[in-house]
Amino acid sequence: MTSARERMCRLRLNDRGATIIEFALISGPMVLLLMGGLEFGYNSYVRASMQGALNDAARIAAVEFPVINVEGDTLGDQVETLIKAQVQNVAPNAEIKVTPKSYFDFSNINNPEVLTTDRNGNGVFDFGDKDCFIDLNNNGVWDIDAGTTGNGGASDVVFYTADVSAPRLLPIDGFLPGVGPTIKFTLKTAVRNQPYDHRENPKQICGRD
Repeated sequence: MTSARERMCRLRLNDRGATIIEFALISGPMVLLLMGGLEFGYNSYVRASMQGALNDAARIAAVEFPVINVEGDTLGDQVETLIKAQVQNVAPNAEIKVTPKSYFDFSNINNPEVLTTDRNGNGVFDFGDKDCFIDLNNNGVWDIDAGTTGNGGASDVVFYTADVSAPRLLPIDGFLPGVGPTIKFTLKTAVRNQPYDHRENPKQICGRD
């Protein structure tokens, strides 16, 4: 009769099935790492495709806006349509919101209107100090952002901001805390409209006592 000690010794030396246990321990992290790599690659591909589509759509709008304009559609709507048409095979369920803002020149993007006179040197237009500024958006007041909503006019620079939301390729949100079911990113590009009409130079406005 085999003693209990001998049976324990045999059990300790028996390594059959050990590989299955080892695989079970590493398979979870390995699969999660693989999913993460695929998701990262997909996200990068979608971002690059969207950026290329935005650049192409912006150039088309700058050249053909008077032609492609559809009644009831804003410039942002038209650019969104052009982007979706180009990336429908990459991210068919993506949601895209495009906001165009026009500027007099590239250097004015997201910058305040230029002060030509700043008597107290505070970097802000002070009406009572007889400060002067160039009214780049022709609205009669000094703005911290020299742009105006819309596509602008001839020779204006249009700055497009595209907010994109698309479903993830893999359901990694179910495995990683703080990760949502969609990828979200913001894309930007700027193009100058064609000089299809005469453009007036912006005027200087000065304050008074």
